[in-house]
Amino acid sequence: MGEPHGRLQQSARDDAIRQGLAAIRSNRAEEAERIARTVLAGAAQDPDALHILGISLLARQRWSDAIAPLQTAAGTSRDPIMETHCALAFRQCGRMEEALTWLQRAASREPVYAQALLELGVVLCAMQRYDEAEATLQRGLRADPSAVEMSVELGGVYICRAEPTKARAVFARALAQAPGHPRALHGSGTALLFEGEFARAAERFRQVLASQPGHVRAHLDLAHCLLELGKRDDAIAVLRTLIALAPQHYGKALQMLVSSGRGWFWLKPSAAAAVLMPANAPPSPGPIH
Repeated sequence: MGEPHGRLQQSARDDAIRQGLAAIRSNRAEEAERIARTVLAGAAQDPDALHILGISLLARQRWSDAIAPLQTAAGTSRDPIMETHCALAFRQCGRMEEALTWLQRAASREPVYAQALLELGVVLCAMQRYDEAEATLQRGLRADPSAVEMSVELGGVYICRAEPTKARAVFARALAQAPGHPRALHGSGTALLFEGEFARAAERFRQVLASQPGHVRAHLDLAHCLLELGKRDDAIAVLRTLIALAPQHYGKALQMLVSSGRGWFWLKPSAAAAVLMPANAPPSPGPIH
C-alpha cells in the first residue's frame, strides 16, 4: 500500500511544481511563492520548489530574501538556470564576487546557457574587467547570434573602453534585429556623441524619448548635443522638461548647461539657474527611468 501512496505524493508534488512554474510565467509571483512554500512544508530541500520561491522573490525585487533559497537550490544541482538566478540575486545585492563565482560555474556548463554568459558579461563589465566581458559576450553571441541584449551589453563594454566605432557597429546590429530598442538607440547615440556627430546623436536621443519620455540620461545627452550644435534655447527647453519630470535632477541639468564645450559664461550661478526654472513646467508624460 505504501508504494501507490508514494506515487500519489510524487504526482501531487509534480503538479504543484508545474503550477508554480506556470504562475511565474504568468507574472503571478505571490501565487508562485504560496505554491512553493506548500511544497517546501513537506520537503524543505526540494530544489525545484526552492527555485520557484527564489524566482518569485526576485520578481518582487526582494533580492536579499531570494539568496538563501536560490543558493540552496543551485548548490544541489548542476542546473545553469538555477545558478544564474542565484547570481542575479547576489548581483542585485551588490555582492559581485559571489555573483561572479556562480556565473562562472553556470557559464562552464554544456550545452551553453546563453543567459549565463549575458549575466557574466554584465558583472565583468561592472567590475571593469572589460576584456573578459568582451570575450564572454562574444562567446554568447556565437552561441546565440540573435540575442539582442548580448549585443547591447557588448556595445556598452566598447563605450566603457572608449571605442565608439566598435560600439556603433554593435548597436547597429542590435537595431537591425530590434528596431526601436531603447537601450540600443541610446547606446548608438552615445557612440555618435563620442565621435562628435552631435546632430545624428541628437536624433537617436529624440527617438529614445519618443518611446520613453521619462528617460533621464536621454534628456541630458540630447541637451548636450543641442548645446554643442549652438541650439541653446532648444537645449534649455529639454532641460526644463527634465526638471519638470524629475526635480531631483536639477543639479545635473544645471551642470550640463554650464559645463558644455559651447556653454555660456554666467556672471552669477543664479543667472544660469533662472533659465532652468520656467514659470509653467510641462506636465509629466510618463515615469522616470
